[in-house]
Amino acid sequence: MFALVDVNSFYTSCERVFRPDLTGKPVIVLSNNDGCVIARSAEAKALGIKMGALYYECRDFCYKNNVTVFSSNYALYGDMSSRVMTLLSSFAPATEIYSIDEAFLDFTGMTRTFSLEDYGREIQAAILQKTHLPVGVGIAPTKTLAKLANHAAKTWKKTGGVVDLSDPLRQRKLLALIPISEVWGIGRRISARLNTMGIRTALDLANAAPATIRKTFGVITERTLRELNGEPCIELEEVRKVKQQILCSRSFGTKVTDIVTMRKAVCEYAERSAEKLREEKQRCRMIGLFVQTSRHANGPDYSNSANISLEYPSCDTRDIINAAMRALDSIWCDGYRYYKAGIILSDFTDSAVTQFDMFATRQPFKNSDELMKTMDTINNSGLGRVWFAGKGSDSGYKMKREMLSPAYTTNFSQLPVVKS
Repeated sequence: MFALVDVNSFYTSCERVFRPDLTGKPVIVLSNNDGCVIARSAEAKALGIKMGALYYECRDFCYKNNVTVFSSNYALYGDMSSRVMTLLSSFAPATEIYSIDEAFLDFTGMTRTFSLEDYGREIQAAILQKTHLPVGVGIAPTKTLAKLANHAAKTWKKTGGVVDLSDPLRQRKLLALIPISEVWGIGRRISARLNTMGIRTALDLANAAPATIRKTFGVITERTLRELNGEPCIELEEVRKVKQQILCSRSFGTKVTDIVTMRKAVCEYAERSAEKLREEKQRCRMIGLFVQTSRHANGPDYSNSANISLEYPSCDTRDIINAAMRALDSIWCDGYRYYKAGIILSDFTDSAVTQFDMFATRQPFKNSDELMKTMDTINNSGLGRVWFAGKGSDSGYKMKREMLSPAYTTNFSQLPVVKS
């Protein structure tokens, strides 16, 4: 048996944790530079605010309907996600973090003398008590059915946010209500093709001939069919896959026209990408940089990129900044209004087994790993940050986040203060 636990409207729920006055009120969260809607509370959805709606087009509507608007607070969301996942790991022998707001639990090996639905409600109550985040829980014999159970738990309020599909009859009843487009692993294109074959619900797919589905759509769709019939085909991925590439990119709050400001931005992105690289316990040999103007803005259009290969694999921020600056010098052109830049790290090797070349013309910095570990410890402490001088203190390029909430859980200086 598997359970899928998913936080309801994760970004907006995180914002409400420290703003209980917003309970039951419409809330939305915006993308980088406060561009478009990327998260909506149930109340905002009921008002008809669409996912991806441009904020400047719905700003007046939000004001008239008392919709509270937040800029994306990634520090808050990442920390709250970590707390939820840590709690979930105590409820099952194995877990798989599927995304920032959902995880699969594998109940294999557990001695069950209790109701799975009651256990789901226990999980739900524990997460709510310890993080104040509401979750939906779907329980079923396969991961695909658990996904559908979770969908049902969040769609039908009478379920109380928990659905157990242990009973095959209950599985079939739910499958008949679910459009094929809602099935995990069935994309828009496959869904359209299935519709032409008369397969419009999840039950229709479950009843189809496996050989026909495999011949027409391939083994992955056949695997989905078998999962819908209660046959586990998708294993739990307990070990997170190592990334093949790390991208750190931001749109600028104001257009960048000079190389001095661009250097500050590139330095900051290089710092962040190096931190992500060390979180993955990897080193890289290839550093890529790209810059571009906006195709939708008035003025000349320009975009370019460059790649720099290191002599040795590194996760030292200094190496990555130096390579990024060399790449910037090779592609920079005056006279343009740049709106975006980004760093791409690739060609990874495991930090624990990296082999260096003793005959290379350049060798790694002395005590590099110890210095980077010290920096990361300070920067993750919430007490302050250490950064490289190239980033500067006055950026002039930061993305627009005019409605940013405090970093309640990761920065001591932003903790709420209650006065008696």
